[in-house]
Amino acid sequence: MNYYIVIPAHNEADFIEMTLASVVQQTLLPKKVVVVNDNSTDATETIVDEFIKQHAFISKVNTHASNEHLPGSKVVEAFYKGFETLDDNFDIIVKLDADVILPVNYFETICNHFTNNPKIGVAGGLAYIEHNGNWVYESVADKNHVRGPFKAYRKTCFEQIGGLQKSLGWDTADVLLARFHGWKVYVDQSLHIKHLKPTGKTYKQKVHRNHGAVFYKLGYGFWISFIASLKIALKKKSLNVFLDYMKGFFTAKKAKIQKMVTPTQARFIRSYRRAQIAQKATSFLGIRQSEK
Repeated sequence: MNYYIVIPAHNEADFIEMTLASVVQQTLLPKKVVVVNDNSTDATETIVDEFIKQHAFISKVNTHASNEHLPGSKVVEAFYKGFETLDDNFDIIVKLDADVILPVNYFETICNHFTNNPKIGVAGGLAYIEHNGNWVYESVADKNHVRGPFKAYRKTCFEQIGGLQKSLGWDTADVLLARFHGWKVYVDQSLHIKHLKPTGKTYKQKVHRNHGAVFYKLGYGFWISFIASLKIALKKKSLNVFLDYMKGFFTAKKAKIQKMVTPTQARFIRSYRRAQIAQKATSFLGIRQSEK
């Protein structure tokens, strides 16, 4: 399988050399890699240029977006700046962050999964972060969710879901829409990716409200948004986080902002989320019963 990689990068001089080194050491090399230098003011571009000199399959695009670091549209806009320079002779398209280190067999393994199971539309591994000298699982998402920093899409799936939405919540919308269209989202838990810059480290407080708005835009409805917000707040041990999420949800609902999904897709998403909640509740109660 041919796979192409797009790497958005904004001021990633501390990490991007390690990311690109892990890419060029893959047991199955990509056919093309494009790094999008998104208005960097550090040595990011210089580091990328050194790799371009040594590897013909790596190229670069410069773009000049805002310096503000917010998740969502900024990174997707940068992704598309790179994607637009590529031809369509690929089987797999990968959105990769500039602050990860991949196992050497990462893409060979991912491509094998796509080859062996034609129903897989999105695939990836698991993110690990350094904590007290050890690499531990980055528990910001369930282990059945392919994370945004290292997401691989089958070309047909990517086209069917309409690509990546230029909005906060794109990396939740994509897997939900993939499932809506009948694709399998596959996480290979044996593939451990080192995430050098933990998620949310540079996010601003207002992002909590923006995430609450995403719940509305994805068609979650009140109760699923309530449960999702409560779960996040408990994990962060902050009542204010819960209140911010719900305020974002109600603000978006009152304003009737445009949703990311159709009514039919929203119904599917609510049904899928309810099934997930029920499964987790059953599992939790089963564990509590076994402890008695």
